[in-house]
Amino acid sequence: MQKVTIKAYAVSHKLSIFNVMKMVKSGKLKSEVINENGKEMTYIVMDEAIEAEVKEGIIPMEKTAEAKLQEEMKMLSNEVALLRAEIAGLKKQLN
Repeated sequence: MQKVTIKAYAVSHKLSIFNVMKMVKSGKLKSEVINENGKEMTYIVMDEAIEAEVKEGIIPMEKTAEAKLQEEMKMLSNEVALLRAEIAGLKKQLN
């Protein structure tokens, strides 16, 4: 078992420090508070079982970005279809 700081854990898992703190407070991550030079430092105890569970819970940014792009493509395709129908209607009125 390895101990890392909150910042190091956040960087290694590409998470925000705020999200890591939330996971520590909720008990999803094991942590230890150690007093170093008069300051309380929180270290996360990295365990293989917990790491696997955390990795499953993390949604990769690529998937969310890709889903967002696909949704925008659908909206744009619908709008293009509406514009084409409107143009066809206007052409009929002119002829």
